[in-house]
Amino acid sequence: MPIPTALHERTFPLCTSLNYREWAGYYTPSSYEITPEHEYNAIRQAAALIDVTPLYKYRLSGRDATRLVNRVIARDINKVAIAQVIYCCWCDESGHVIDDGTITRLGENEYRWTAAEPNLRWFSQNAIGHEVEIRDISREVAALAVQGPTSARLLKRAFDYDARGGVRTGYGDFENLKYYRMTRGTIAGIPVDVSRTGYTGDLGYEIWVAWNDAVKIWDALIAVGREFDLHPAGMLALDIARIEAGLILLDVDYTSAKKALIPAQRYSPYEIGLGKLVDLKKPSFVGRDALIDEIRRGPRRKLVGLEVQWPDVERIFAEQDLAPQAPTVASRVAVPVYRGHRQVGRATSTTWSPTLKKMIALASVESSHADLGTNLAMEYTVEAVRRTVGVTVVRTPFFNPARKTAVPV
Repeated sequence: MPIPTALHERTFPLCTSLNYREWAGYYTPSSYEITPEHEYNAIRQAAALIDVTPLYKYRLSGRDATRLVNRVIARDINKVAIAQVIYCCWCDESGHVIDDGTITRLGENEYRWTAAEPNLRWFSQNAIGHEVEIRDISREVAALAVQGPTSARLLKRAFDYDARGGVRTGYGDFENLKYYRMTRGTIAGIPVDVSRTGYTGDLGYEIWVAWNDAVKIWDALIAVGREFDLHPAGMLALDIARIEAGLILLDVDYTSAKKALIPAQRYSPYEIGLGKLVDLKKPSFVGRDALIDEIRRGPRRKLVGLEVQWPDVERIFAEQDLAPQAPTVASRVAVPVYRGHRQVGRATSTTWSPTLKKMIALASVESSHADLGTNLAMEYTVEAVRRTVGVTVVRTPFFNPARKTAVPV
């Protein structure tokens, strides 16, 4: 049975749809209202408040913490400054991705690590011989995401100020907080870490707070947020936003190497768009030799963005004497992608983009068909009749506003 998050007593009364899902063993609102349009619009037009507490969270500290992190991940943690956050992946010995997540460097040898799935066993196995403490803090730390164009102004208002009018932080000025950096301060008198990170591809922040204080932070943000049109948002709205941002999802766009049953279910970083997160100049890390071999021969498939040709969708609906309908939620059901009559891949995440007014998809296709501008076809079903629609390989992210990384905010 799923259990409540630290914020359930606030999110439950607001979830009038009673549309919930299980995320990492927790109750999570799929959509607070019957449909997610208002919640999606909050992400793209105002500010959205999202409970992301179910993320698995780990704290690593000790003399060899940096050495352990560098052994596990494909990036070089020695290039990361204190108060910097990185997105990374980690692989098994064969160079296949186990999981992806973020690591925040809190100190010289202190880190907060987030993951989609339980990884304590894997971290502990690799920590043998290291002087390091690894703690699962998933039930100690709650997390809230504040995402959208007005999120920076909202949080500047929410942050407590000292007598001199400056924000109380441990790492620096909030207004000049750079993309993928973190700062410290207080909201409603409660200590928080705030990182300029998120899963929407927009301007946004994530707030990390002690579990028992999470409700107080929620209340403070809601109170301040009225001026900035803040709305709680669920997973359905987040799913549309993350596809627009070209962000992958474990168990949807790829399978963890720990769960893979056949070779086709094992993915390297280069096959799921994470090749830029691999630093082969590092002297050693788990999976390095296998990844060097793959670079030499080239990945057999690649993650690409697809833009659906809407006239083809209209044609399929017309065949059934129906008006065309744009889906209101994203699809996580994989469908075949073809070149001519041969299947060359599959679309894993598909959505109508309300912002771009296009149907888009993330897909895994054979490398020889992954060049920008390549015309392919994707299966599309209306009234249980399977047809294909034309698609074009396009650059991701589909949506990438300048405000996402702008400094100051």
